[in-house]
Amino acid sequence: MKNGTTHLFVPGPTNIPDAVRRAMNVSMQDMRAPDYPELTLPLFADLKKVFKTEAGTVFIYPGSGTGAWEAAISNTLNRGDRVLMSRFGQFSHLWVDMAQRLGLEVDCIDVEWGEGVPVEEYQQRLSDDKHGRIKAVFATHNETATGVTSDIAGVRKALDAAGHGALLFVDGVSSIGSIDFRMDEWGVDLAVTGSQKGLMLPAGLGILAVSEKALEAHKQSRMERCYFSFEDMKASSSTGFFPYTPPTQLLHGLRASLDLIFAEGLDNIIARHHRLAEGVRRGVHAWGLRLCAKEAKWWSNTVSAIVVPDEIDARHVIANGYSRYRTSFGAGLSRVAGRVFRIGHLGDLNEVMCLAALASAEMSLRDAGAKVEAGSGVAAAQEWYRAEVTGNLQPQQDRAA
Repeated sequence: MKNGTTHLFVPGPTNIPDAVRRAMNVSMQDMRAPDYPELTLPLFADLKKVFKTEAGTVFIYPGSGTGAWEAAISNTLNRGDRVLMSRFGQFSHLWVDMAQRLGLEVDCIDVEWGEGVPVEEYQQRLSDDKHGRIKAVFATHNETATGVTSDIAGVRKALDAAGHGALLFVDGVSSIGSIDFRMDEWGVDLAVTGSQKGLMLPAGLGILAVSEKALEAHKQSRMERCYFSFEDMKASSSTGFFPYTPPTQLLHGLRASLDLIFAEGLDNIIARHHRLAEGVRRGVHAWGLRLCAKEAKWWSNTVSAIVVPDEIDARHVIANGYSRYRTSFGAGLSRVAGRVFRIGHLGDLNEVMCLAALASAEMSLRDAGAKVEAGSGVAAAQEWYRAEVTGNLQPQQDRAA
């Protein structure tokens, strides 16, 4: 008989707070009732605060972040349009694949997995595009497969330095609500996230924030779309309704989730994610292991992808954690399968939960044959968390191997 809690440390879906689960436990209600907008209209307004936009428009699609990706592309671009993208992990790869399958001409920069958006090369290619053939620039803010966070403000600077008018698309599925993101300040035109990450909900909502510039581009877009149509969404959501059946229980959960976010404060949440992630990173380095992210500037505050020793198969580490210690870690995807396992540290979690992740990972690594000193990672993280509480902080250094 299994007692206690099963631990979830994948980078999404994340743990759901009790208040959010309770909020979703409601009877079905009429989605066309005259008072339905009392639930929905504040959601659209409050999501704008999470994206940090005043001028943008938010659409909530029943679906996933991938659906919101497709909505962003199909409503603002045309088949044959040239777009600038970079590929450095499984999710940036999938975005490139979608763009190609939707008929875009993709100028793709392949980057070593463990690095992020190549801002300088973006700027060069944009500067070379004298005739404005590039209609959009795509940037994955947080590459979940490799634990890499990219510089979106830097991408905006590259566009501005080149004097280029391309739209800026950002995949913020595993960053928005957890890592600093500023849609208006950074001039982002289309930003995508999903409900199952920093918003602490089940999967089922693809959320898209759209700038006024992108809405203007929509007027010239002739790409086929139906379910994801901006016209249908805008006409309905402006009055608090949906063009099709909405997932009402998820919307009640979103209300509770946003209330929790605002009670803690978005800036405090961003700081908490950094604090918790740094403890995990210190634990990893105390094991003598390194992160998939090549340099400290790429380290993600929502997920750490940990490279196992050459003689160890990361799949065995993950299997040990699940079968022996009731802990789910993220698997290595595509070209890093078997080479890394991932600890997700985003959403509803605290220091002791991160210590549990490290403790389970230590045992799982040792069971797989890794020469990791028992307690070393936990101890390193404990000292960091204790220092954060007491104020006895040591200067951060780049400890990447």
